[in-house]
Amino acid sequence: MSRRPDGLLNHNVLEDDKGPQDACGVFGVWAPGEEVAKLAFYGLYALQHRGQESAGIATSDGERILIYKDMGLVSQVFTESDLAVLKGSLAIGHCRYSTTGSSTWVNAQPTLRPTKYGTIALAHNGNLTNTGELAELVSKLDPTPARNGRGATTDTEIMTALIALQNEKNVEASALAVLPLLEGAFSLIFMDEHTLYAARDRHGVRPLVIGKLETGWVVASETAALDIVGAAFVREVEPGEFIAIDQDGLRAHPWAPAEPKGCLFEYVYLARPDTTIAGQGIHATRVKIGQQLAKEFPVDADLVIPVPESGTPAAIGYAKESGIPYGLGLVKNSYVGRTFIQPSQTIRQLGIRLKLNPLREIIEGKRIVVVDDSIVRGNTQRAIVRMLREAGAAEIHVRISSPPVKWPCFYGIDFATRAELIASGLGVEEIRRSIGADSLGYVSIEGLVQATSVPDSKLCTACFTGVYPIAIPTDLSEGKMRLEITEVTKASEQVSG
Repeated sequence: MSRRPDGLLNHNVLEDDKGPQDACGVFGVWAPGEEVAKLAFYGLYALQHRGQESAGIATSDGERILIYKDMGLVSQVFTESDLAVLKGSLAIGHCRYSTTGSSTWVNAQPTLRPTKYGTIALAHNGNLTNTGELAELVSKLDPTPARNGRGATTDTEIMTALIALQNEKNVEASALAVLPLLEGAFSLIFMDEHTLYAARDRHGVRPLVIGKLETGWVVASETAALDIVGAAFVREVEPGEFIAIDQDGLRAHPWAPAEPKGCLFEYVYLARPDTTIAGQGIHATRVKIGQQLAKEFPVDADLVIPVPESGTPAAIGYAKESGIPYGLGLVKNSYVGRTFIQPSQTIRQLGIRLKLNPLREIIEGKRIVVVDDSIVRGNTQRAIVRMLREAGAAEIHVRISSPPVKWPCFYGIDFATRAELIASGLGVEEIRRSIGADSLGYVSIEGLVQATSVPDSKLCTACFTGVYPIAIPTDLSEGKMRLEITEVTKASEQVSG
């Protein structure tokens, strides 16, 4: 179960309809004299939507690096006394959702590794595509890899080991030797005892930004994390850029030519609405997407309602453009998380009502436009449509603020496999019949790109178009890309049934 950018639960309210799981969140701070562990805690708290499986913070007092990490949400992992032990002038933090490596404590981040210069700790957001060959390189450099974190299965551990095993003059030179070997998407924050480092892949797939404190610097996945600690946004870390921050200030230089391909799904779903990417406010962008959706798929209706919370900005935009009144027709229980109490069959059949409930007095007799950000398997939308019909809706028109998701992601988002994506096997009309709506419309890829104000040549659209800007090895794509005939047949049976 993932949580939305505002801390509320993912809109995919049915357990068997897991939506796209957010990428990880990273945070780094260099601020002598400040309580850097607490700054990292609050930075991670602002990035909680990007990963809910584990959290960790590393700090340095100039002589040694301490790490505290565990499974769970940021607020569950750290106490006041935990943070009091983590003293120093610089810190990095991480909240994780696994894309490479299992969800276990040993794979929680930051990672830690000794070097000939001292120690490094590293946190990573993204997903490498050449981990196999990198793991072979680590084994050649060190026949007993992962001494610190034996059994780890992440690309993060491999990167940490590669940097630590270089025979260069310092950590900075070692990192610059390793970065060109990495393929895929990565936004890195790492540290030694004295310096905070950051780097971004040459395509800039995942976001990474720089902020300024009165007494230091911050690097984080999103601008919302800068806001929460009082840092002023300076700029983004550029694709293919490496930065280092220490007592001499910030120095930056490119390690590879930039070939920007920012993730388009960040604009639709992943980033917090109060974040800015490429100069564009995410909330305002999502409102514009909703306006574009209304232009492309108008309908005569009485009320526009969002699927909270992820569909809210686009629903506001749809209502604004169409002139149809906006209203809250679905109420969300903000406090429903994972439950370890097994529901009875009666409760299980209530399903969605545990997390969403319709306002009958608003819905009854109305022609409703329901706006959501995406359809993955279709089970949640099917349940919502059924619930709205039971509440007395006269018509239900579903509008989606992204194009059909047909392809899996290999760059740090855990989508369903291609066989599980309903749009891989069915057309729009078949999906409409499957979920039981009176009409269904997805925003076009052209309309979505236009709303971001970023040229399509600088965006990764792979989950919508199947065009991957970074090559995907066969061994990595084998399971995710397979489109089983049996799965398509099942989906078709659901439609006809």
